[in-house]
Parts: sequence; structure tokens; C-alpha cells
Amino acid sequence: MTFIDQNDAPTVDEVLHMITTMALIREFEEVAAQSLFSGEVRGSVHQYSGQEAIAAGVCYYLNQSDFVSSNHRGHGHAIAKGVSCEKMMCELFGKSAGTSGGKGGSMHIADFSCGMLGANGVVPDGVTIAVGAAHAIKMQRRGEIVVAFFGDGALNRGPLFEAFNWATLFKLPVLFVCEDNSYSVTLQTKTVTGGPDPIERVRSFGIPSHEVNGNNVVEVSAVSKKLIDLIRKGSGPQFLRAKTYRWFGHLAHDKGLYRDSAEVENALKDDPIKNASSWLKSKNVNIERVQNCIQNARNVIFDSLTMARQSPFPLESSAFEDIQDANQEVDLEL
Repeated sequence: MTFIDQNDAPTVDEVLHMITTMALIREFEEVAAQSLFSGEVRGSVHQYSGQEAIAAGVCYYLNQSDFVSSNHRGHGHAIAKGVSCEKMMCELFGKSAGTSGGKGGSMHIADFSCGMLGANGVVPDGVTIAVGAAHAIKMQRRGEIVVAFFGDGALNRGPLFEAFNWATLFKLPVLFVCEDNSYSVTLQTKTVTGGPDPIERVRSFGIPSHEVNGNNVVEVSAVSKKLIDLIRKGSGPQFLRAKTYRWFGHLAHDKGLYRDSAEVENALKDDPIKNASSWLKSKNVNIERVQNCIQNARNVIFDSLTMARQSPFPLESSAFEDIQDANQEVDLEL
């Protein structure tokens, strides 16, 4: 576990802000799953419930101009980076007011105005996209950084190692964040992973690696603040492994029967939002301030749901927009 310098610890107001973000994510995922079950949302929904402290803690210290690349479980990353919950909900409902005009759906939330490069259903292609963005930043001598979120299952995928190698070779401004929830779809990741602890794989590329309790937003934010600062100063890539647990199955429809009920019950007790609330209580923060943050988040998601239900579907003609004409000549200046 990475040592946390008290100088990097967040303030009470910062943690209150993070609780609001976590509550937005938690409520969004609840409504998204319910809407899937009711048939209002089509396709798939991968809930981020239980992992909220990671997105909230990491993204808090990012600038709007910084970039984030996500995976199939990406709603939390998008919300934490500042993407509109209203537009996200509309996207899930396939409405024209969505982040991609209703064409992307749950697994393809993107908003370049917030630095959200997009979610990606291919493991771990979001990481290779992040490394490409980081290389562009370095070539253009800009000051932004990129955060690549991915799960522990990605640690067994070849493209991830190519991304590590490239990022190290060119000393790129990228923070790799592994959200280790112990499961790769329906399998415990450790049962399909050979060799020593996976973090040793990362260190073999010369990337400084750190571990943190992913259910404690105070720890996540403190370590993230330090790593983000190092990257901005030119350290090159950093790696953060955040241990956590997804509360539900791989998909919303997945009942997770492959997991022991006692294991799930114990994990539910380690609630990131309750953990943050307990920390604030230890700082003598009035519980009403915490409750107000959570209620305000619920109101935002309720309004988002209302907007998604009332918004129109895309016009049929939009099916022919945002596509490349194979016969169109492209003028490339080399």
C-alpha cells in the first residue's frame, strides 16, 4: 500500500464534493439498471456500483482540459470527469439529446468538451487510445495528462503490455488506473493469472507502481493528487492499482450466481460512500451536509431521467450522418 502524505490529504469541502460525485454515480447506475429492466434502455448496462471512490478520487484533481479514457464500465468515469448526467441518460435511452446523439449507448459515452475520450467495450483498447492521446500531447508540447481506467482482467491482455512499453519508452504523461474488483466477467482473475502478483508485470516495464484501497476516496484522492502532480512535472507514466469490488454482476442482467453470497455480503459493508461519510464525521462535519449532497445528487438523476423520457428520438435521416463515404476523396497533406 502506498504511503499517504498528510499534505496530500483532501479537505472536508473536497471530500463533500467527492461524495456528491459518488452519489451521482450510484444513483445513475441504479436508474440505468431499472430502465434496462423496464425496457426503456436497450442493449447492456455495466454498473459501476461499489467502485465510485476510484473515479471520484482520481478525477477530482484533473483539469477540464485533461483527458480520460474508459472501458465498458465507464459511466462513473464520465460523470466524475464532468460529462452531463442529462446527456448521458439521454444517450442510454437512445435519444437525440444524448452525448452521441443516441447512437452510442451505454458503452460508448464520449464528450470531448470535457476531455472524455470515450468508453470502449474492447479490453483493453481504451488504454491504447489513452497512450496515443498522451503521445500527441507530448509531441505538441502541451501540458495536459491522460488517465486510462481499466479492470484487472486487462492485465492478461497483450495490447496492455504494448501500451505500457510505449508509454515508458517515450516517457508519456499518462496515469494507468487498474480498478481491481477481483473478477474478469464471471471468473476470479487470480484463477486465470499466472506468475507473481500482476503489479510486478507493470514494474517490469519500469513504471512506478502504487496500490491503494479503492473503497476509500480519501486515500484514492491523496495518492492520485501526488501521482498527477508527478506526471505534470515530467515523471512519465505512473500506475495505480485500486482494490475494490463490483456490487453487481458483470452486466445488470447478470445475477452473479458464481459468487459466494457471504463474499458479496461482506463487500457491501465496505461502502465507499459510507466510508467517506465516516471520515467526515470524524472531522466533526454535520451529517446534514452529507445528506444534502446525496439528496442533491438524487434530484439531478431524477431530472436526468425525466429529460431522457421526454426527449425525442433521432430523426431517421440522422442514420446517414457521422459516417464516412467510401467513395469520397480525402485530401491528405503529407
